[in-house]
Amino acid sequence: MGLIFRWLLRLAAGLVILVVATNALVYYLASQSLPEYNQTLEVDGVTAPVEIVRDNNNVPHIFAASDPDVFFGLGYVHAQDRLWQMTMLRRTVQGRLSEVFGQRTVSIDRLMRRLDLYRLAQQSVGAQDAYTTAALRAYAAGVNARLAEINDKALGRGAPEMFLFNAPVAPWQPADSIAILKLMGLQLSGHLEEEVLRARTSLMLDDQARLADILPDAPGAGVAALPEYAAMFPGLPRYAAGQKEADNPLSPLPKRGLAGASNAWAAAPSRSASGGTLLANDPHLGFSAPSTWYLARLELAKGGVIGGTIPGMPSVLLGRSERLGWGLTSSYMDDQDLFIEKLNPDNPEEYLTPDGYKAFETRPSIIEIKDATPITLTLRWTENGPVLPGTVYDLETITPPGHVVSLGWTILDPQDSSISAAMALMSAGSVTEAIKASENYVGPSQNLTLADRETVAMKMVGAVPRRDAAHQSQGRLPSQGWRIENRWQGRMPYASNPEFLSPVGGLLGNTNNKLLERPFPNHISFVWGDTQRVTRWQRLMQSREVHTRDSFIEAQLDPVSPTARTLLPLIGADLWFTGEAAPEGTPERQRQIALALLAEWNGEMNEHLPEPLIYAAWVRALQKRLITDELGPLASEFKHVEPLFIERVFKDVDGASAWCDIRQSAPQEDCTEIARLALDDALVWIAERYGTALESLRWGDAHQATHDHPVLGEVPVLRYFVNIRQSTSGGDNTLQRGRTSGEDPDPFQNVHGAAYRGVYDFADPDSSVFVISTGQSGHFLSRYYDDQAQLWRRGEYIPMSLDTELARAAAVGITQLVPEP
Repeated sequence: MGLIFRWLLRLAAGLVILVVATNALVYYLASQSLPEYNQTLEVDGVTAPVEIVRDNNNVPHIFAASDPDVFFGLGYVHAQDRLWQMTMLRRTVQGRLSEVFGQRTVSIDRLMRRLDLYRLAQQSVGAQDAYTTAALRAYAAGVNARLAEINDKALGRGAPEMFLFNAPVAPWQPADSIAILKLMGLQLSGHLEEEVLRARTSLMLDDQARLADILPDAPGAGVAALPEYAAMFPGLPRYAAGQKEADNPLSPLPKRGLAGASNAWAAAPSRSASGGTLLANDPHLGFSAPSTWYLARLELAKGGVIGGTIPGMPSVLLGRSERLGWGLTSSYMDDQDLFIEKLNPDNPEEYLTPDGYKAFETRPSIIEIKDATPITLTLRWTENGPVLPGTVYDLETITPPGHVVSLGWTILDPQDSSISAAMALMSAGSVTEAIKASENYVGPSQNLTLADRETVAMKMVGAVPRRDAAHQSQGRLPSQGWRIENRWQGRMPYASNPEFLSPVGGLLGNTNNKLLERPFPNHISFVWGDTQRVTRWQRLMQSREVHTRDSFIEAQLDPVSPTARTLLPLIGADLWFTGEAAPEGTPERQRQIALALLAEWNGEMNEHLPEPLIYAAWVRALQKRLITDELGPLASEFKHVEPLFIERVFKDVDGASAWCDIRQSAPQEDCTEIARLALDDALVWIAERYGTALESLRWGDAHQATHDHPVLGEVPVLRYFVNIRQSTSGGDNTLQRGRTSGEDPDPFQNVHGAAYRGVYDFADPDSSVFVISTGQSGHFLSRYYDDQAQLWRRGEYIPMSLDTELARAAAVGITQLVPEP
C-alpha cells in the first residue's frame, strides 16, 4: 500500500510540474509579443527621427519632422498594440477568414467576396489626393516596419493569437486602410435588413394599416401609403422560413438594432459657463476586446490632433486640435436599396433592364479553406449593384422564383475619396473649413458635429442617392430593378445635405434622431436610430442656462429612461394598487410588489436597482404577447422593444389597440388584460433566473457589458483571461446607452454602446477628457489590455491634453524610430 501511495504521489507531483511547466511555456511564448515601449529602433521608411512618447495611460504622442513620418509612427504603434485586430479586419474585408478558421467562416467570406469591397478599395487608391496618398504609404511602411521587427527579433509572431492560428501576415498596403473604412460602413449599415423585414412583415399582416404600428415612422409628418409587397411580387408565400447562418462573432453584418448609433452635442460660447465652446461625443458600436477605438496624438505640421483612431487607418476620426473639435454620429441616411432582378427564363445568365435583357458582369473568385477543398464563386454584378446570396438577412424569403437580389449602396464606389476627406478634417482650423473639407466624403454617412473657438455646427456628410419621385417603394421595400423609376440617378449635391450652423439657441446635438422633415425624394431617411434619447437630451440641455464640461459629462452618463417614464403610466394605468390582498409567495402578491416598486421609480436604469429589470422584462414580455399571434414565427425577428409600437397600441392610435386581442381565442382581450398577463410572464422569468426576492434584484446582474474577444472569447479557460465583463447602468433608450442583445438566454446583456467618450472644452482645450471601453493594448497579458475598462464603467475619463511636457512627465515609454544608415 505504501508503495502504491508513493507512486501516486510521484504521479500527482509530475502532473503538477507538467501543468506548471506548460503554463510557464505558454506564458513565455505569449509574453514574447508584448511590445517594448522604451527603445531606439532603426527603420526603413522615415526621413528623420520619429519620437513616440507614451503617456501614463499608454496613449502615444507622435512627433516627427514631417507629416508622412508622423503617419509612419501611427502605423508602427497600431501594429505594436493591435496587430491581430488589424489583420482580422483586413482578412474580413478581403473575404479570407476561412484560410485561418475553416468552414465556420465560409459564409462570411462568400458575402465579402460578392460585395467586392476590397477590390473597390484597391481601385479607390488612385482617387486620393496627394497628401492622403503619401500618408497611406507612410502608414503602411510603419506597419511593415513593426512586422520586420517582429521577424528580425522573433517577437512571438507579434500577437499571442498567432500561436493558436496559422495566420500569415502579408505586408500592409494603402488599399488595406481604405478597405477597413468600407468595412466600417458595412458594420454601421442597417437599411438593408430593414427593407427585408418590412417586406416580410407586409406579407404576414392581413391588415396593412398595422404595418405602421410595428414598424413605426419617427414622429413628424406622415408618409404616403406604400404598395403592399405582395402586390409588387405576386405569388410569394405569407411566410417562408429563412436559412439564417449561425451567429458568428467574426461576422461584420450588424444584427437589427445593433448598427451604428451615437450621441453628440455642442454648446456655443453663449451657452457655456467658461465662455468657450463645448463638444461631447460618444459613438456607439458593438463591444469587443480590444475596443474598436485606439487613442493617439499626432503632431502634424498644422498643429497637434488627439482623439480616437481605428487601427488600420491613418487618421484621427474623432477628436480635437487646438482650434477645432469634431464628433460623429450615425446619420441613418438611406444609402442602401435592394433590387429584385428578373432573370431571363431562356438564359439565367441575363437579367432584365429598362433596355431589355443584359448579361451579368461576372468574375470567378476562389476561397481557400483551411483543411477543406477550395470553393470557386462566380461573382455577379448588375447595373444596380452586386447580386447577394439568399441567406443574407433571409433574402430568399422575399425573392420570387426566377429572380435574384442586388444591392445598391453608396460605398460601392470605385472612386471613393472618403479617407482623403477624413485626413483633410484633421487640418481644418474652423467649422467652415471642416464642412468644406468633408465635401468629398462618400460613406459611411455620418453627422459631423463641430466646434471651433467661436462657433458650433452640424453637417451630414456622405453621398446621398438621387431617387426618382415616382419610385415604387420610396426605397423602403425591395423594388423591381428593371423599372427605370426605381433606379438611382446619381447623387444629390453636397449642399443639400442637412446643415445646422450657429443655432440661435446656442445648442445643437444628435442622438441618431430624425434631423428634419422633407418630402420624398429629398427625405434623407424614413428609418432613424432614435426617437427616445433625444427627449431626455433636450430636457437636460434646456434645464441649464449655461453648461460646463462637467454638465456635458453628466449628460453622457445619464441613465434615466424617458421610455420607461412614458410607457409605465400607459401599460400600468389600470393595474396600479388594484386587486385583493394576496398571501406571500403567490403570483398576485408578486405582481403587487412589482407594481409598488415601479410606482415609486423615477425611470433611472441604475445597475444597483431592481426596478429596471422588472420594467425591462415586463415590456419585453408585453411586446411578445402583442405580436406573436399576428406575426407567428416572424415575431422572433423583433428582438428589441419598439417604444412607439407600445405607445400606439395603448393609446389606440389609428386602431392600434387591435393588437391586444388574441385572434385565435374566442374572448376579446383588452390591453389591460394583456399587460397583466405580460407582467406575470416577466415575474415568472425573473423568478427562474434571479429568484423571487424582487427587492433584492440588481439590473447590473442582467445588464453586463460584454467586451468579448471575437476569436478567443468562447474558448474554455482562455475566455476568463480575454473577455471583460462589467455590471453597467443604462439601457436601450438612455443617453448612457447600453443596447441589450434581445436574445435568449441573456436578453439584457449590454452588447452595444459608447466604446469611446470624449468631452472637449475650448475655453481650456487641455482640460478636455476622453476614454475608451477597454484599453490601448490588444495583448491580454498587457497591463493596458483592460486598464481603462473600470474607468469607463465608473464614468471616469483620462486627460486629453496636447501638452507635450505633461505627456513626458509620466511617460511609460519613449520610442525613437531613426532612419537606417
